Amino acid sequence: MRVVISGYYGFDNVGDEAILFSIVNTLRGLRDDIEFVVLSNNPQQTAELYEVESVNRFDLKAVRAALHESDGLISGGGSLMQDATGMKSIPYYSGVIRMAKWMDKPVFVYAQGVGPVNRALSKWVLKSTFNRVDSITVRDEESKALVESMRVRPEVTLVPDPVLGLDGTKFSSDWLDGADVDKPVVTVSVRDWQTQVPYLIRIADSLDQLARDGYRIVFVPMHGEHDLKTSKDTAKMMREDSLVAPHDLSMEEKIALIGESKLLVGMRLHALIFAAISETPFVALSYDPKIDSFASMVEQPVAGHVREDNWEAEDIMTHSKEIFDRYESVVQRLNEQVTVKRQQAVDTARQAIKIFS
Repeated sequence: MRVVISGYYGFDNVGDEAILFSIVNTLRGLRDDIEFVVLSNNPQQTAELYEVESVNRFDLKAVRAALHESDGLISGGGSLMQDATGMKSIPYYSGVIRMAKWMDKPVFVYAQGVGPVNRALSKWVLKSTFNRVDSITVRDEESKALVESMRVRPEVTLVPDPVLGLDGTKFSSDWLDGADVDKPVVTVSVRDWQTQVPYLIRIADSLDQLARDGYRIVFVPMHGEHDLKTSKDTAKMMREDSLVAPHDLSMEEKIALIGESKLLVGMRLHALIFAAISETPFVALSYDPKIDSFASMVEQPVAGHVREDNWEAEDIMTHSKEIFDRYESVVQRLNEQVTVKRQQAVDTARQAIKIFS
């Protein structure tokens, strides 16, 4: 069996790379004869990291050839079908799907987060594309509601994010071992977002309070140099000392780093997921409904929304203290939630194999 995978790969976004890692490894665990061709912005790196074939996602001839020689296409996971970050995402990923269907190849939409979709043209392209696929699975209730509101023909199934299929407790971090940290760690994931609310200052203030309470603050950049800059900017706003982990740590090390911490204060979805699979409670700061949805799914708090001026640093502290006060029960409940989701993530892979078989 030979499968093409289309997604936001090769852009140094550790969340999307974790999705690819999870999809590939879960499918390999179910079927050892499966081969992959990944459409990537950095084909050489992708091929080496995941032991797959890879072609340039913008090389139309190579993409067409890969699809022609395949048994089907996986589109996903991640937030591919949205127009919040620009007009190119939906046309590109829809174009790959349409190319596969022109060749009569089965298409499995794999645990996607769909939306926001604000433009009428985007909605038309998305609906007409999803009407052609063989199976649609989405990772949150909001995505399911959005796709169903478009009245697409295939049934829309709610499944966990693929990364929830990983066991985060199995990884280790050489960087953390060499950082000589002698205090319990609070990890932090921040990202830049356009808003009038001074959310980074409020996060920095809360981290100062946590540092004064005896915690070592460690920033974990999730999206390469983009998050590295925001992490450094936030660290400079703090009065207390903090550490910023290298932006180019491997995905496994970032999972381990978050897993070694007592708490994550996080914005990036996959930082929150890394915490969940590593038995680490978190306090989320939301910029997108997918953050609220995942936090609700695993029963972890959201302190505020970066575009809403109705929260303060103290809200982060209040949620943090509530977690620390009943820490063992919070961890136990988190593990119960993730154990169920881990098995469901494997079931998604089984659905994909059935489509391609």
